[in-house]
Amino acid sequence: MGRLLGRWRGAAGLRRLLAPASGERGRGLCSERPSDGGGAGNGQAVVLRVYNARSRSKQPLVLAAPAIASWYSCGPTVYDHAHLGHASSYVRFDIIRRILTNVFGIDVIMVMVITDIDDKIIKRSKELNISPKILASIYEQDFKRDMESLKVLPPTACMRVTDNIPQIVKFIEKIICNGHAYSTSDGNVYFDIQSIGDRYGKFVKINDDTVEETSENDKRRSSDFALWKSSKPLEPFWPSPWGNGRPGWHIECSTIASSVFGNKLDIHSGGIDLAFPHHENEIAQCEAYHQCEQWGNYFLHSGHLRLKGSEQKMSKSLKNYITIKDLLEKFTADQFRMFCLLSKYRSAMEFSDANMIQAGIVLHSISTFIHDASAYICGQLKCPSVDETLLWERLNATKDAVKAAFADDFDTPGATNSIVNLIHHANRQLQTVTKEGDYPRSPAVFGAIIAYIERFLDAVGISRDRGQKEQEHLCTNRNKQLKMLVYTKDSAGVIIVRLPIADTSSAALYSVAEQLVGFRQEVRNYALAVNKQDSGSGGSRELSKEEEQQQRERRRQLMIERQPLLRACDSLRKDLGAIGINIKDRGATSSWELKPQLANKSKSETQPLASDLKEP
Repeated sequence: MGRLLGRWRGAAGLRRLLAPASGERGRGLCSERPSDGGGAGNGQAVVLRVYNARSRSKQPLVLAAPAIASWYSCGPTVYDHAHLGHASSYVRFDIIRRILTNVFGIDVIMVMVITDIDDKIIKRSKELNISPKILASIYEQDFKRDMESLKVLPPTACMRVTDNIPQIVKFIEKIICNGHAYSTSDGNVYFDIQSIGDRYGKFVKINDDTVEETSENDKRRSSDFALWKSSKPLEPFWPSPWGNGRPGWHIECSTIASSVFGNKLDIHSGGIDLAFPHHENEIAQCEAYHQCEQWGNYFLHSGHLRLKGSEQKMSKSLKNYITIKDLLEKFTADQFRMFCLLSKYRSAMEFSDANMIQAGIVLHSISTFIHDASAYICGQLKCPSVDETLLWERLNATKDAVKAAFADDFDTPGATNSIVNLIHHANRQLQTVTKEGDYPRSPAVFGAIIAYIERFLDAVGISRDRGQKEQEHLCTNRNKQLKMLVYTKDSAGVIIVRLPIADTSSAALYSVAEQLVGFRQEVRNYALAVNKQDSGSGGSRELSKEEEQQQRERRRQLMIERQPLLRACDSLRKDLGAIGINIKDRGATSSWELKPQLANKSKSETQPLASDLKEP
């Protein structure tokens, strides 16, 4: 994909591919698309400046390809429900993504990774007595539904760690080859921080004395971090040149981001708590792998979300969190988005009912003005003559102010305040008269103000349709039925987990199909005598021609002996196809999808199905 992206960029084909349909560009807050980020209404160029955590300063946004931004976003570790701390980060960056596209005409290619193997996932799966794969699959779909409920745009590509293990192994091998990592006799691989000298510490100043400390385990220094972890009993593992094991936390993001974007990445985003050590280690790994001076040009970090009266961030480990489903039982997605708009994305936010109500009041004031102004345009609201010249001036000034605020590190509270001020001045002109009379009307200016406000709302992802509130409540009522996991104990006291009936057509169906197809793939590979090492790291020695001939003959004999298993796999594929689950075999891997008729039937009954939630 990285090579393909490079060819598209070189031919400007990607820009044409992602461009909206003819005439659609003009419906944004600006129709022009200059490389400097657009022009203000007064004809002066507006330079988009963003706070780059890497340089600790605001800098002009300069992209590797004109009007195309490559963006990597850290995704969730899927072992539990997402909470408002996650929601605030993803909604804030969704707003920024929309601003880049709708206001500054920048096409965003966003890649996100789902961490579906991790210490937390393994620990939780043991507690619930289910496999880590099933647990991760359930909560991955749960996360995607939550993001859809919050109207967060899906990434251009969403990738799982476990689908990229061979690439991760090769990535680690090259870092070792470049002299920046080492393996141990225990089967672990660590990054050698000392090998990159003072280049480590982009976000946090590292004490040289600390770097030199020795470690009690098999690391050379305590500050070195794991790229590959040797397997432990009863834990998932994959083959590698260093033995069976699994990836460290940081290496997954470096590998997947590099596999898509290569050594040039425009934007990297995540919560402020990921700056160190996660993003710091990502940079170290990528620069060691690519042997480049700088990987990742702009790092954007969102501030913490805290509960009112608490100085601690919202997190699962502190057990001070509110789930997204709980939020949507009480408030709408638009209210939460407005709550995010009313603070700068880098600042900490304090969540409380009062602050959410305040966000609702702002939305209500906008809705009320649009209703009143529309009534005035239709002649249903009688007002004295208005100062049309003043309103046109206010509208043009607001356009400039909003554009300037967005260009100043995405200052959403400043932009929103400009909209509120415009409404204030427009409302002062809409003074209802009590006496009957033939009063002159100025529909054009109020029509222009409504159109601009609606474009603003659309640009930041707030719904404009009048029926959205009712739709939100329908979604809320549905969420009340979806408490996802139900925990019980059997007669032996073993914890078991199941899904309520209301959710069996979404997460349960997806998980069952995923496990069934995965099991069939294992059986099919066995029938085809596929050697797991063949698709692993590539670290085994090269075979002689005689050994290759012997291996081919041995495989042919095994395939003959295992032919009944292969027929059974083909039969299962046909049977599942008859009920709407379409399996596609590609070499040693298999993928699946729901046929449209099954997806449409199930969608009309309950939640979106797996086919709607599959990654691009």
